[in-house]
Amino acid sequence: MIGSNQRSVRPRLLGLAALAGTLTMASLSSPTSADEEPARGPFELRLRHQVPVAAEPVGRFHRIERQERWLPGSTAIIVCDMWDSHHGYRAAQRTGELAPHVDAVLTAAREQNATIIHAPSGCMEAYADHPARLRAIAVPGVADYPQDIAKWCYQIPSEEQAEYPIDQTDGGEDDTPEEHAAWEQKLKDQGRNPRAPWLRQIESITIDPEQDFVSDSGTEIWNILRQRKIDHVILTGVHTNMCVLGRPFGLRRMAQAGQQVVLLRDLTDTMYNPASSPFVNHFSGTDLIIDHIERYVCPTITSDQIVGGAPFRFAADDRPHVAMLINEPEYDTAKTLPPFATDPLRKDFRVSLIYGDAEQADSFPGIELINEADALLISVRRRTPPTAQLQAVREFIAAGKPVIGIRTANHAFHVRNQPPAKGHADWPTLDADVFGGNYTNHYGNDLQTVAEFVPTAADHPILRGIDRKPFVSGGSLYRVSPLNPEAVVLMLGKVTDHPAEPIAWTYQRPDGGRSFYTSLGSPADFEQPAFRQLLRNALLWAVAHQP
Repeated sequence: MIGSNQRSVRPRLLGLAALAGTLTMASLSSPTSADEEPARGPFELRLRHQVPVAAEPVGRFHRIERQERWLPGSTAIIVCDMWDSHHGYRAAQRTGELAPHVDAVLTAAREQNATIIHAPSGCMEAYADHPARLRAIAVPGVADYPQDIAKWCYQIPSEEQAEYPIDQTDGGEDDTPEEHAAWEQKLKDQGRNPRAPWLRQIESITIDPEQDFVSDSGTEIWNILRQRKIDHVILTGVHTNMCVLGRPFGLRRMAQAGQQVVLLRDLTDTMYNPASSPFVNHFSGTDLIIDHIERYVCPTITSDQIVGGAPFRFAADDRPHVAMLINEPEYDTAKTLPPFATDPLRKDFRVSLIYGDAEQADSFPGIELINEADALLISVRRRTPPTAQLQAVREFIAAGKPVIGIRTANHAFHVRNQPPAKGHADWPTLDADVFGGNYTNHYGNDLQTVAEFVPTAADHPILRGIDRKPFVSGGSLYRVSPLNPEAVVLMLGKVTDHPAEPIAWTYQRPDGGRSFYTSLGSPADFEQPAFRQLLRNALLWAVAHQP
């Protein structure tokens, strides 16, 4: 049965064979191709991919965007497995939330003359008489097919050396036991198989009987792409780590076949259970899969590039977004911050890591990501970025957004007695302006620093849940006194025969933004549970999510 929004228009007086013939002649013999592009503008897209920071990959990547213009007539959108039901309750709910936004993209793209292919795998029987299904069947085969285009693809060569980012061996359901039991019973009551309850594509995605295609076959879809002279493919749907990647028409097969393909990264979802490694938020699991795709499979785009507005975000995804600006060689935070970002931060936050360039040390490829962030963590030492990049940092801070600084952040963008090169900029007063600090130098590395918590700050949210025993810091003690009177000191550092110095404090900036700074941040400090908890709590406090 055809859904009401899928508008079955099968002529009552035509038999199936006659209808197929009519579709072949009217809809397929003269498809609109890139050569016959009507007077419509191209899709203006920003393709994002990731490249290693250095020639020898060590798990650090730059996010890079490039502008491309795609002609709609030579572009296809494949909708992967947006089924009308699912064995996972939460997976089904998220699909329902996603579907209207997918439909909006398809409507806009269809109006621009893009090809729309609906691929609800295993549901072809429901569309046996649908014009969009008949149209797909009627497309002639091609002389040569890409290798294994009809088969599932578990990995392509570019992924062979990569560590897969999540554990999905449990199937990825993230329901509570109570939710799952109730959902399973509901599916049984509907007469559906609880393990495979899908019967068709979800009704809230329109299948246009006059233009669209329905197929779950790699060969049929390849026929459509070649017959319609498709140069570009956009994949949307679920689930990113399984079907979107692995189906015969999925990202891996398209990339392996040499097809220019992108993932619509905001209109997808992952089968990931936070109870499995790496034990992060469900949506952080999706982020990790998207990272994997951008590094090893293909670029990604977002739906706003087609329909305008803002990228889609699930209602349950309330994670604040923290961007980490990392560019200092002295304390190895390029090695200590990434694991901290995964555990514990990705339980509560969306995290973007922005590294300094390996060849142009003052540059930060991908720094435009801070425009999307709710908070900025700075771990940078004496860099003078290109003027536009430092201006992006200044504008972020001037907007009153939270800033967290660790260790060398108080002299992040200033080189002593050396003006910035032409086209670059510095910020000598960042310490006072942003952190309320007064860094002048540090005590000798031979002096052991003991970190202590300030008793009068015991009730501060940043210190909540922390074991407040003193510990030995792995770094020298910074000379930062006196601080701005508005600073609230949380921790002190002590060395023998010298006055104590503040080593962690908050500062309410004149622009209204919250700042937190700590001169801790050495590799040994990251081994201290108290320091990791301090930094996590500071981020939660900064974005007004109380620890």
